[in-house]
Amino acid sequence: MNRPWGGFLWGAATAAHQVEGGNVSSDIWLLENLPDRSGGFREPSGDAVDHYHRYAQDLDLLAGLGLNAYRFSVEWARIEPEAGRISQAALDHYARMADACLARGLTPLVTLHHFTSPLWLAQRGGWDNPEAADRFADHCARVAAHLADRIGAWVTFNEINLASLAFELAPERRARRLEKLRAAAAARIEASRFSTFLTHGGEAPAVLTRAHALAAQAVRAASDAPVGLTLALPVLQAEPGGEGPRDRVRAETQDRWLDITSGDDFVGVQTYTRELFGPQGRLPPPDGEALTLTGWEVYPQALGRSVAYAAQRTGKPILVTENGIATAHDPQRRDYTQAALEGLAAARAGGAEVWGYVHWSALDNFEWMHGYGPTFGLIGVDRATFARQVRDSARWLGDFAQAHPDGP
Repeated sequence: MNRPWGGFLWGAATAAHQVEGGNVSSDIWLLENLPDRSGGFREPSGDAVDHYHRYAQDLDLLAGLGLNAYRFSVEWARIEPEAGRISQAALDHYARMADACLARGLTPLVTLHHFTSPLWLAQRGGWDNPEAADRFADHCARVAAHLADRIGAWVTFNEINLASLAFELAPERRARRLEKLRAAAAARIEASRFSTFLTHGGEAPAVLTRAHALAAQAVRAASDAPVGLTLALPVLQAEPGGEGPRDRVRAETQDRWLDITSGDDFVGVQTYTRELFGPQGRLPPPDGEALTLTGWEVYPQALGRSVAYAAQRTGKPILVTENGIATAHDPQRRDYTQAALEGLAAARAGGAEVWGYVHWSALDNFEWMHGYGPTFGLIGVDRATFARQVRDSARWLGDFAQAHPDGP
């Protein structure tokens, strides 16, 4: 395994659909544009923040802060908008992005699947269809061959465990919502097998596990850079009597997925908050605790604890691929990040090998079903003009990174 960078990675992240705009060939574009918001999205993504055309400006800002890494995703629906029809222009676009990172001293960290898939895949059953694993491996082989030696690290799937986590934390509400999504999408495109990363069912965990293994193999055939996946790892804590429900959810939504990383070079940890459990299952956040714009408890201590757990469970190096807070108050973002990094330092002192810290997110963006309301960005974006505004929290993180080149 080759780690083509020196020192600690300090970066920020985006995902293609959330920032690029105009991702018209994807499954999520269909859902967010269904009539009467029947797809469950507050608003459509539209032009997003036009990162597709403004990436050079955005990379200038990140490099100017003193960061040395940028995590972005390549959009499968742009590269293969119809099954078997490959867009060379899209492949070249992402190669130019990687080159632009390198020219600015930013290590490119590439995610090959960040929730969105081509619509044609969803119409064929998505991740419930065993053939999806092979189609995804083909995509990964194509991208890796084209980008090859430009990339510092590869992520096959972003939060491969997210659907299982969502089902376990709110099973009845989630099931009803996803059946409505399936029905609304099928009525629009006459595809009874329609299934996305958000709506997959019982077959998907096995298909995703195989897809990850095939994708990692395909990437390694073209690149020496390390390969892993990322997991959503909220801290799971039990009130008295809640140990049983907590442990069951942990086994299903975290441990089984951590265990499939045995052949990987690293584990990507993505942590924002904690979930509490009582004897009957999940509990709401404690009364009086501050909540983020996404309704999560403000709990920066989660990061260090999740990193320590993942490192202990897997014995793998950890790359923090997402951590941040949706807030309208930038001083709160700075305070949250500082506390999270203190926890990360404690995890490292306890023996966890940590390769880097990548903040979510680089830019305010389209936060899926929440729309544009939650602001996670180190860099604010004016929705009317696309003007960028570097926040004080971004400058603080850049200064901290410069003062701690070997990590917190």
